[in-house]
Amino acid sequence: MITYWNPLPTAQRLVAADVYPTFTGNWAERKSRNVPGPFYAAETDTLQATRGDAPDHIAYDNDLGGGFGWEFVYRQPVNEAETGNLVSAARVDGYCGYGWDGDDHWTVEAVRDWWGERGGLREWAVELAGEWAGNTHPLYHGHYHDGARGLRDFVAYLDDGLEQYLRGYMFWLAEGREPRAGDSAPDL
Repeated sequence: MITYWNPLPTAQRLVAADVYPTFTGNWAERKSRNVPGPFYAAETDTLQATRGDAPDHIAYDNDLGGGFGWEFVYRQPVNEAETGNLVSAARVDGYCGYGWDGDDHWTVEAVRDWWGERGGLREWAVELAGEWAGNTHPLYHGHYHDGARGLRDFVAYLDDGLEQYLRGYMFWLAEGREPRAGDSAPDL
């Protein structure tokens, strides 16, 4: 059975009383490693603090050179608690680089295209996790090991779990509703 749970009503409720906007990320600036879904990271700068709030959802890349780069959402939330964690992580970002309008941009075909690139993405994550896990600098050892953990978690999700999520998300995009018993999801 396919499933998909829409996290946006929960996220909207959680940020309704926020004084400063939380999700102002620009889709055109989003990082390509973000998994398809409503949430994404664009240009962020949290000094590697967001994994503390959402370690099951956030990982780091190395696109800025010389170590950590940007954050990306490697796993979309599937319940209220996970949505709360992702909202907390987005609140930590001083650049307000997280967005939640992915549903307005993703299409079934775009999800298929992203999934088709997963082999290269997996290879990149495995290699970088190995580099970061070997960092022994006393000041940065913990940061790099946590960054490596996030990438290993991402690889594990690519290998087991993400395909099922994406099929449910593609149903959501195509039908505009959560799947019910007996519905079939589009193929990846």
